[in-house]
Amino acid sequence: MTIMTRFPAWVSVACVSLAVATASLSAQTIAITGGKVHPVSGPAIENGTVLVRDGKIVAVGSNIAIPADAQRIDAKGKWVTPGIVNATTSLGLTEIGAVEQTVDLSASGQGDGVTPSLRVWDGFNPASALLQVTRNDGITTVGLIPRGGLVGGQGAVVSLGDGALGDVMLKGPAAMFADIGSKGPDRGASRAEVYQRLRAVLAEARDWPRRRSRYDANASRPLAARPVDLEALQPVLRGEIPLAIDADRASDLVVALDIGKEFGIKVALTSATEAWKVADQIAAAKAYVLVGALNNIPRDFSMLGARQENAALLQQAGARVIIAGGVEAFNARNVKYEAGVAVAFGMPWDAALRAVTLTPAEMYGVADRVGSLQPGRDATLVIWSGDPFELYTRAERVYVRGREVQRPSRQDELMRRYKTLPPDYRAKP
Repeated sequence: MTIMTRFPAWVSVACVSLAVATASLSAQTIAITGGKVHPVSGPAIENGTVLVRDGKIVAVGSNIAIPADAQRIDAKGKWVTPGIVNATTSLGLTEIGAVEQTVDLSASGQGDGVTPSLRVWDGFNPASALLQVTRNDGITTVGLIPRGGLVGGQGAVVSLGDGALGDVMLKGPAAMFADIGSKGPDRGASRAEVYQRLRAVLAEARDWPRRRSRYDANASRPLAARPVDLEALQPVLRGEIPLAIDADRASDLVVALDIGKEFGIKVALTSATEAWKVADQIAAAKAYVLVGALNNIPRDFSMLGARQENAALLQQAGARVIIAGGVEAFNARNVKYEAGVAVAFGMPWDAALRAVTLTPAEMYGVADRVGSLQPGRDATLVIWSGDPFELYTRAERVYVRGREVQRPSRQDELMRRYKTLPPDYRAKP
């Protein structure tokens, strides 16, 4: 197994030593030399150098002067890219999906499906066993998103470095999440009702600043949502963060774009299985669209137009495409394979790399920190054994803000434990 070859004989003492060494690494000058560097913000650089100081990138190019005290890392024959961004995950919010006590993705019934005030990152567990296995595969930044409800709540962006929530948080809130593609008791009985409820909530939130005093004086009619939730929607209405609307059917996606235009807000489309059918409209609206590429099997009638060329067709139309993996925490690392499949189905390689690095960083408003290799950005990057979208490529060294964060994960420990089984391991009758 490739993971075992990555950590052939590490033991607990070695892990402690690594932790001590990497703790001071961000204060050093590091020169990654000789690799094929993909800055994303510019063309690839053969035999390139990335110079890092104090956890920040200070230079990227082919003829970089390397300070005498720099720690040199030979990347000859390797590929160097920004760390991969998975824009929609439940990492740190879900440990075991079937165990309710480990799932912190949604609000309770209070709010009747409209809970914009929910800050999903408040439930983030920085000690989750799933974080290490994800960053070991080169995923260094993730979006934490809520699930459920018509307006499920606020999402955030965190880096997969070490430390408490305050140490890894890049931005929160980074987006508001809604769902018009599903019907149910917390949304509506028909699509028309779902659309109407979302419009009513946004209209109420738009009027809330001038009605707040009347409400406090008990001189207001009943509200479409709780005051705390109307307050939480103000950054959306001010255009500070996007409203990410989940839908799959092409007609639902058009309604989402219309709602964005009606209220003058930034819209992102998530899931968007049939987005290719309305690609020109999505591009014209300058909306971000978050899609996958691994599956083309419809899960329900809203996905009958599923096809693996979705990302490629959207990109050809000029849409702002983000390739996102499924929200399941244990599969968060699969986003790079989603990108590889998108390339196999017609998306240019450079566009696919941008779709899992710089574009999601731009949507969330953290492109000044992650998503590209430019001076002033965080030194959050990966040295790969080859093309990161190939199945057998390994992330050989992973850095978050200048610190190397690879170490054995729980998966590695379990593989090591059970690689050689005792002769009598089978249960006796």
